[in-house]
Amino acid sequence: MPDPVVDGKLFALARSARARIEAAEGAAVVDETGRTYSAANVNLPHLRLSAVAAVVAVAAGAGARALSACVVVGDADGISSADVQVAADLECSSVVLRRPGGEVVARWEAP
Repeated sequence: MPDPVVDGKLFALARSARARIEAAEGAAVVDETGRTYSAANVNLPHLRLSAVAAVVAVAAGAGARALSACVVVGDADGISSADVQVAADLECSSVVLRRPGGEVVARWEAP
């Protein structure tokens, strides 16, 4: 079960990342040391990244070796298998999809 304090902090960061640039989705993660990262989806002519892919890239680029949680904020109906795979690359134990208002839509937990 995710830590409600961490989940709340990640939700706020992901929602802010989304709102800052009016993106379709935002995501935030926490790494093994407690550092947090946030990012929004990227939709450029030659580069398309989901918010999860973007935030995992930011965390990995900063030296994170493992992620303990990921929160995505957006209007999707579920968590894509591609996002689960990207999060799992850094051993993320859970991915939660929430609406901007806070409603939990979907949750994936590592086996």
